[in-house]
Amino acid sequence: MNPDAEQELLHGAEALDHSALAAVYQRYSPGIYRYAMRLLGDDCLAEDCVAETFSRYLKAIRAGKGPQDHLQAYLYRIAHNWITDCYRRQPPPPLELDEAYPEDENARPETRLDQAFEQQQVRLALRTLTPDQRLVVSLRFLEGWEYDEIALAMSKPVGTIRALQFRALNTLRKVFKLSEKEGSHAP
Repeated sequence: MNPDAEQELLHGAEALDHSALAAVYQRYSPGIYRYAMRLLGDDCLAEDCVAETFSRYLKAIRAGKGPQDHLQAYLYRIAHNWITDCYRRQPPPPLELDEAYPEDENARPETRLDQAFEQQQVRLALRTLTPDQRLVVSLRFLEGWEYDEIALAMSKPVGTIRALQFRALNTLRKVFKLSEKEGSHAP
């Protein structure tokens, strides 16, 4: 979105214009849902995250405290904080065999189970990172953001973002190497 269009959207949202608020939701909710789903692995929690993100955004603009620019970064920061709080409140979810997994006639059940297990492994490994490291890794590798976009979202210099990514990747390497050495499937 070009900066002028984002500013127009921000001004409309600040004025609580219903069409502007709907446009903000339409534009950013799918990405926030994907982000939350990747980190939480639970459809209901991801939907709760989206709902709470936009609820908090509405409260902020009603109080005159919403963002003046970089709306996407602002919304992802709200979602990140909600997910971090969720991690603190809940133990890691157990891996469940669920009949709701998408059907693929070519995929064998053990392949789907392996994929689900690997996704759970990654989610558990991400929980070993600090909240800032987790946010950098998620935005950089899962959402495809550039360093400068992440720096804006986190209000940190690009060098700090690179350092957080470096430390996070080293931690993840250690977690997965330890998991391999122990012959365990849990990070």
